[in-house]
Amino acid sequence: MHYRRTSLLRLSFIVLVVLYIQLSLSISPVLSQDITIGTQTWTSKNLDVSTFRNGEAIPEAKNAEEWSKASENNTAVYCYYGYDSKNGKVYGKLYNWYAVNDSRGLAPKGYHIPSDAEWTVLTDFLGGEDKAGKKMKSKTGWQKNGKKSGNGNNSSGFNGLPGGNCNYNGYFFNISAYGYWWSSSENNTRLCLVSLSEL
Repeated sequence: MHYRRTSLLRLSFIVLVVLYIQLSLSISPVLSQDITIGTQTWTSKNLDVSTFRNGEAIPEAKNAEEWSKASENNTAVYCYYGYDSKNGKVYGKLYNWYAVNDSRGLAPKGYHIPSDAEWTVLTDFLGGEDKAGKKMKSKTGWQKNGKKSGNGNNSSGFNGLPGGNCNYNGYFFNISAYGYWWSSSENNTRLCLVSLSEL
């Protein structure tokens, strides 16, 4: 299965953010690569901002100690995969739940973090969870699964990249094998994430 919705403990994974656009609001020049899939408009590029909507800075964690301390203190923070800004040029930034859920607004004006229901509309339009993944994955960058290519065909234009994740303690996993995106939906103390795998 290329696409799956995964319920994970709060803060157990830190992921890239793809934003769903609210057409009634003005569009930020920060995110100009918008695509329409069915009745929805999405960005085709991962979020890469270092300030909240109100202009206040989001702190950058430059090592595992800073990342885990921010998580312990319920503080918004971002980092680059492997704490290497070169990865940001390809994958954007990784944000923790406290950044995603911050009242100052992580998404630029006119955008918001998609809910689980909005992700479901997207995947249903693309043929359901079993078929959506290949259509959402980028054409390059995914590692092989045995002899089979892990790349998608990106027929949706979503351009999902395998940016991996960072756990609560600040350790990184799965770059080139998995891509993860936040959902704004929360059930009790659990979050819903959307992931694409190399399969």
